[in-house]
Amino acid sequence: MKKYFSLVLFAHSIFAMPFALIGFFLGVTTTENPFNWYLLALVILCMVFARNAAMAFNRYLDRNIDAKNPRTVMRDIPAGKVSASEALTFVIVNCVLFVIATAFINPLCLYLSPVALFVVLFYSYTKRFTALCHLVLGLGLALAPIGAYIAVTGAFNIVPLFYSFAVLFWVSGFDIIYALQDESFDRKENLHSIPAALGIKNALRLSVVLHIFSALCVILPLFFAEFSWVYYIGILFFCAMLTYQHLLVKPTDISKVDRAFATTNGFASVIFALCFLIDAFLRSGFKGF
Repeated sequence: MKKYFSLVLFAHSIFAMPFALIGFFLGVTTTENPFNWYLLALVILCMVFARNAAMAFNRYLDRNIDAKNPRTVMRDIPAGKVSASEALTFVIVNCVLFVIATAFINPLCLYLSPVALFVVLFYSYTKRFTALCHLVLGLGLALAPIGAYIAVTGAFNIVPLFYSFAVLFWVSGFDIIYALQDESFDRKENLHSIPAALGIKNALRLSVVLHIFSALCVILPLFFAEFSWVYYIGILFFCAMLTYQHLLVKPTDISKVDRAFATTNGFASVIFALCFLIDAFLRSGFKGF
């Protein structure tokens, strides 16, 4: 299990999981649907299975590319820690478990499960033909809040969609920053990315624009639902983290990309989600818990 956790970088679940919890508890606290530990466990399992499948498939599909890139040559498959067949088997098992878990939630989640899997797996192909691959990655993670909301309610709603769009723009923006490390390699290997297409300076500018859109998307729910001052703190912290990562990474110095990518964004998602949950619990009076 340890080598598989290394393969999928389980810690990266910290990006989407907090927003999945936002979608889940939004469904609980703003509708008549009661809190259910069993359902929450299923939602978390779906997140884990989808994340495992997506990342392991990316490692499987990119194994030859990773072997050429000095930055990624020590990843598990090129380094021989996990075989390609083992990785593919891991992908298939997690896809099956994901579909099974959705079947225990509600029919709509089950019907939409192939769509979700297609999006998160398809991302791995996109860098081969489009620089918009960052947006596809963002779309895959953006399914978390709306998917968790549907798990609770069995229906769509505009408010969780705002959080999905927030994730879409947020992840796309910080993935562009992460891809700065491979700008020259991508060009050499004819791989597509925003940094390779636009250059570091323009890529960072686009990342700023995407993060502005993300900030707007966490503000928009204020016009459609009631929130307390705690949620405002969450907005301020999230926006501060977005700003901070752009102060860390400059066109002339990308040495702090890892810090901006993992640490800053990890804090942004966790603290924002905590503020949302505290706000939701306070306003609901812990009804149903």
